Amino acid sequence: MLPLHATDLSIDTNLGLHRWTAAQLLARPDVKNISIPSDVAFRRSMQYRAIPLRALLPELKHSDRLQFVSSDGFSVDIPADAILNQAGAEAWLAIEDSRQPWPALPGNKGDAGPFYLVWTHPADANISVEQWPYQIVRIQRTQDAATRFPATAPAASLPVSSPIRYGYTVFQRTCFTCHTLNGEGDAQMGPDLNIPHSPTEYLSDDMLRAFIRNPQSLRRWPEGKMFGFPTQASLSDADLSALLAYLRYMAQHKVSP
Repeated sequence: MLPLHATDLSIDTNLGLHRWTAAQLLARPDVKNISIPSDVAFRRSMQYRAIPLRALLPELKHSDRLQFVSSDGFSVDIPADAILNQAGAEAWLAIEDSRQPWPALPGNKGDAGPFYLVWTHPADANISVEQWPYQIVRIQRTQDAATRFPATAPAASLPVSSPIRYGYTVFQRTCFTCHTLNGEGDAQMGPDLNIPHSPTEYLSDDMLRAFIRNPQSLRRWPEGKMFGFPTQASLSDADLSALLAYLRYMAQHKVSP
């Protein structure tokens, strides 16, 4: 069980495990003051003390994938290409100073600290809202989802151009960060999306689309943690259609854990 609020950060890039405390990171010479005009978690402009993430990941290769695990059960895989890109977006590890704590997250979602992945100019590399994990406790190299979790992958016989295949990509980016499927996955925040029932089996297409856009549209719950995807920028209509195609397909391919 992960701690409620981690006090250190583990980084394992296959070059040995390294643990950092917030105080150690804040003492590094490469810490900078950065400004995030539209912060994903806080939904407003924020100022941080932060380190370029690349500086903490020696010998990271474009072919690598990194897994970010949070103390609240959130888990997201981010391709190294996004971190090493030359398009203008830059990944930063924001570090909370205990003497100047960050405000509470809106919506009764607790604290974001002490470690939070933020991006400057995220639109330049199409960085999605799920690629801003907070409460990070571990960063490590990982394999692609289909290799690690084969029960989540569509059949290899499906054509490359199949919308189901693209929907699997969308699923990994938007849903797999909080949910499991067929009992597989790292996240611990939300229920499994196929076992015992897929949401496509009990919600109409229109209701499911509305729920994904705005979870409160189906069930008002002040403690609800699910972020919606209200705009084309966060999840296009085409992406949403592909995601539903994937979920409908997987509803016919259940694998009991």
